Amino acid sequence: MIKMYMSLNNEIIETDKIEEGVWVNMVNPTLKEVNHIAKELNIDPDFIHSALDEEERSRIEIDEDTNNVLILVDTPCISKDRESNIYETLPIGIISTAKAIVTVSLSETLVLDPFVKNRVKTFFTYKKSRFVLQILYKNASLYLYFLKRIDKQSNLIENELHKSMKNKELIQLLTLEKSLVYFSTSLKANELVMEKLLRYDFIKKYEEDKELLEDTIIENKQAIEMAKIYSDILAGTMDAFASIISNNLNIVMKVLTSITIIMAIPTIVSSFFGMNVPVPFSDNPLAFLWIIIGSIGICMLVAKYMSKKDMF
Repeated sequence: MIKMYMSLNNEIIETDKIEEGVWVNMVNPTLKEVNHIAKELNIDPDFIHSALDEEERSRIEIDEDTNNVLILVDTPCISKDRESNIYETLPIGIISTAKAIVTVSLSETLVLDPFVKNRVKTFFTYKKSRFVLQILYKNASLYLYFLKRIDKQSNLIENELHKSMKNKELIQLLTLEKSLVYFSTSLKANELVMEKLLRYDFIKKYEEDKELLEDTIIENKQAIEMAKIYSDILAGTMDAFASIISNNLNIVMKVLTSITIIMAIPTIVSSFFGMNVPVPFSDNPLAFLWIIIGSIGICMLVAKYMSKKDMF
């Protein structure tokens, strides 16, 4: 799918023409669409295909023949599972050409939504350098947003774990920990890309653009620290609550064992008086009542003893 946008009178309008200052947004494009855009904007098709590879690493690449620049970074996304949300990362390619900016991704990404809906201040499609940096800044901010969501979700799961004896909550925490590992790896790779942008003039930067890039690097570093802290907390939490679940199960088993012992007493007494031999009270008309009372008394004594020994 290809959509093209232009800034006009402080508004973002959709267009079907490739002209100076246009933004071309490609989402899981077909081979025909890739070849069309590559031909119209004189882009190496490999630049576009790189962003469509899930395993592609973050990097900056320059086509020396055309001076086109490919900036490839990882962006956070959510995929739904039967149990919960799974946080992952996917590459997004930003191609800066002399005529336009091209963004390429495998699926629609939240990082570009504010631009499409014109919710970003001082955003203009024809200011290509600033547009690239604004995407990187929004991407770093999106990581921070998702990290806060992961923290809130882990707190809710921890509250459930206090009374749980199942593995469901632990599996959910394991999924969150895996997401944090993905985030941490992607953020570190993105950091290298942004530091290269700061050191070298891959794209033309004005003074205010440099400040925006520095702010983006700071946001990214903060996201890296948050991911590490949350990951360490989750790892400790999982170890602690694995022990808690085991302890909860032991308590239940202890109570059930105690109940089994107490319930065995009437069975033993009734079995004794059920024997086909002479037994005490066999001729007493109130024998059955006395046996019941005696069994209850013995059960109460055993229960009292076990309670003193903290066996319940």
